[in-house]
Amino acid sequence: MMKSAPGHHHPRRPNIAITPDVTTPTAETPQARYDLKTSYADAIIRAGGLPFVVPYTDDTHVIDAYLDRVSGVLISGGAFDIPAELYGETAREGMGPTKPVRTTFEMALLKGALQRRLPVLGICGGMQLINVAYGGTLIQDLKLELPTAASHQQNHDRSQPLHPVEVREGSLLADCVGKGALMVNSTHHQAVKTVGNGLQPSAVAPDGVIEGIESKDGSFVVGVQWHPEQMLDTVPPHLGVYKTFVNKARDRRQHG
Repeated sequence: MMKSAPGHHHPRRPNIAITPDVTTPTAETPQARYDLKTSYADAIIRAGGLPFVVPYTDDTHVIDAYLDRVSGVLISGGAFDIPAELYGETAREGMGPTKPVRTTFEMALLKGALQRRLPVLGICGGMQLINVAYGGTLIQDLKLELPTAASHQQNHDRSQPLHPVEVREGSLLADCVGKGALMVNSTHHQAVKTVGNGLQPSAVAPDGVIEGIESKDGSFVVGVQWHPEQMLDTVPPHLGVYKTFVNKARDRRQHG
């Protein structure tokens, strides 16, 4: 068995929970399957964390057991929308498919993580879930509700950016990637409308669409509307989102 060189210390990797997507059963594949892009786990590993995919449950004891064993929670994105009823609206034209079982689980996991003050990172739909959890609302479809907005659904390789965002000076996000202009990819048709209580915008696109949110109290609760894990090599500052998240989780694990 190989051993580390004398005096060479590897910091212990903090456990990070990642929420997967779930497939919809079809005649060809009647058994639902969990689904997760490898880029999420790859980014956590590159950032120094140890990723764990957490299957859905409505058992609060199991959710507590998950949270007992991790030091941070990553809410991933997916091609679905959060039910409008969760932010006090009804679905309108342009609303996409929902996955209530996934959303119910992720909301319970998220709220448990927030109660424990665990670091939380929300990616794309995960950012939208954070906003709703804090009482915020969503634009159900950018094209219909904000026709002045640019396209936020790119057709080209997602490792390449689509548009810039302005990262606000003094924000947690600026600590991750630097302040000012940052090129990002974009794969969403919804966006934050009213920012939830206790949150503040941290990045905004040129068309005014909110692209980043974070906790006002300084705790690491960060949401980004893009997919930094898909641009680690093409736009290197994006690794900072995952590195800072993992470092906060490591601090949380060490100091409780």
